[in-house]
Amino acid sequence: MTKLGKSYRSAEDHVDRGKDYTPQEAVDLVKTIARVAFDETVELHLRTSADPRHADQMLRGVARLPHGLGKTVRVLVFASGDGARAAQEAGADYVGADELVQKIEEGWLEFDVAVASPDMMSKIGRLGRILGRRGLMPNPRTGTVVQSQDLPRAIDEAKKGRVEFRMDRTAIIHVPIGKASFLPQALLENMAALVETVVRNRPNGIKGQFVRSAFLTTTMGPSIKLDLPTTLSLKVE
Repeated sequence: MTKLGKSYRSAEDHVDRGKDYTPQEAVDLVKTIARVAFDETVELHLRTSADPRHADQMLRGVARLPHGLGKTVRVLVFASGDGARAAQEAGADYVGADELVQKIEEGWLEFDVAVASPDMMSKIGRLGRILGRRGLMPNPRTGTVVQSQDLPRAIDEAKKGRVEFRMDRTAIIHVPIGKASFLPQALLENMAALVETVVRNRPNGIKGQFVRSAFLTTTMGPSIKLDLPTTLSLKVE
């Protein structure tokens, strides 16, 4: 059995396991118990009633967090011609076509988000086995395959606070919503943006209640159970 560290035990003492915390209470508590030497990531975990074996119950999407994730996002764009010029002007960190495909095939992966224009998909299709398992493969469903004229918008969204989410094989959605150093209101507004997006994109194959439970946690801290009705009613103002 893994021995829990002193910092974890100290943080756990602050969490009432018999209580369902409102989002505001949970965010305030995270600020109290996050005491490690680095700036911990704050994550939201949603347990759903979905059966991941059925395609019509799977969920994958993108949420745009108003306060970002507290890190610099490196954006790579697969484009050529006018699209490449537009991407460079919009501030993409890496722009190219065949040369980037080759570089990635050789093992280079120094970027956080990949965006592509539709005409590039035939070139980058063979990167699926490399980028797919890391969640980096451009996909129309997540807004990372866009027309050349829309590349500046996609790049701007990626850099400002775009986060992808997907249900895992146990029907749980795990998503970062910021850093422990964020102001409580910023974490709360990021949580609202994510929850609203998940609720709005409820899979068609789900019958009855979709989200069964919700927890807030930090990289090194204990989980905090959220009051479900209050959490699911969060809205971006």
